[in-house]
Amino acid sequence: MDSQINENNIKIMEITEGNICNRCLGRKFSKLVEGPDNKYRGEYVRQILSENGHDVKEMDSCYICDNLFDRFENGLIENIIKKINDSDVEFSTFLIGCHVPGEILQKDENINEILDLDVENIKKEINREIGKKVSSHLPKEVDFENPEVVIIIDFIKNSNINNNSKNDIKTDIKNDLKLQINPIFIEGRYRKLLRGIPQTKWPCRKCKGKGCESCNYTGKMYQESVEEIIAEEVIKASKGSTSKFHGAGREDIDVRMLGNGRPFVLEIKEPKIRIIDLKDLENKINKHANGKVEVLNLIYVDKQRRVILKNSSKETYKIYRAVIELEEDIKEENLNLLNSIKVINQRTPIRVSHRRADKIRTRKIRKINARKISAKKLEMTIECQGGLYIKELISGDQNRTNPSVSDVLKTRAHCMKLDVLDVNI
Repeated sequence: MDSQINENNIKIMEITEGNICNRCLGRKFSKLVEGPDNKYRGEYVRQILSENGHDVKEMDSCYICDNLFDRFENGLIENIIKKINDSDVEFSTFLIGCHVPGEILQKDENINEILDLDVENIKKEINREIGKKVSSHLPKEVDFENPEVVIIIDFIKNSNINNNSKNDIKTDIKNDLKLQINPIFIEGRYRKLLRGIPQTKWPCRKCKGKGCESCNYTGKMYQESVEEIIAEEVIKASKGSTSKFHGAGREDIDVRMLGNGRPFVLEIKEPKIRIIDLKDLENKINKHANGKVEVLNLIYVDKQRRVILKNSSKETYKIYRAVIELEEDIKEENLNLLNSIKVINQRTPIRVSHRRADKIRTRKIRKINARKISAKKLEMTIECQGGLYIKELISGDQNRTNPSVSDVLKTRAHCMKLDVLDVNI
């Protein structure tokens, strides 16, 4: 092992002409020399070189990092702590990230390739060492998987590195620190108690959200949505910037969502406050909604939950209640024919074909209950697989849905009112 250390040591000194700092030198021996950090390893192998009779000159500027690590001792950590304190952001876990000049990364990797070394790159060491120093100043923990805040240091903006001049990285980086505040995710269920409210913000068709005379310069087709009603209070409580709504499917604007509600995840971006009394928040949302929308069972979840909800449509079963108008009166006993509807082949409905892929979807019906409420009106309860378009199940949608209520009852049927009673996830 000593011979390998000595051999690699000499090659590195030849490549760098002796201009290499102890951290960059020690990083190349991280798998051969034990020690608390790469700085220690660099001092150790440099001493070995000197003891073996090699001239170890005083370093001018590190060939690899251009003395970038000196920034750690030149106000960088203090600037980071000040940036955090001034931001007034609430967090308990963090991660360090950095942008490093490409020339530094390339020189670091070139030496690894020449010596056939499998060691960490310089960015990992920078992030780790800064993280350790920040942790020693703040009661916060490093989290590599799901940090609440990422502190990003840009070493490129203040770099004067180029191929024609001496390397010189400035030391004032107060303006090159960025706090990336990761979002929070709150799951719950919502009930939409009034018709005429879309689930999410609906940009104006004419101006595409810019604002025009048709939308009264709001940029929206409708003045409010379930998303906006819920998000307003959450953004206020978290001091977040914006929100994104992730629902387990959606109901049409003229459909109510009743029962125990539809599952959703609300993503709040850049929240300055992460710990919120969710029961109190639930009450504030419901008071603000004023009987239009109601939220239930708010809990914190991780970001993967939004993906699970968005992809849950086909795996869920839903219960609908529809009021149906028939073109002709039918006999009461003919309603039993509806029990024959079990498997539906449904081509993308005409009304959504402009925004949905044109394909045939197969969905299953668990149960249909129907009763006459007048000569040409039915009330129907449908328990079915998620992703089935109920209005088209009733009308047939010009034979794009088979079988349909219209087809089975041999008379044109139209959905007058529709409610979602249960979303079973």
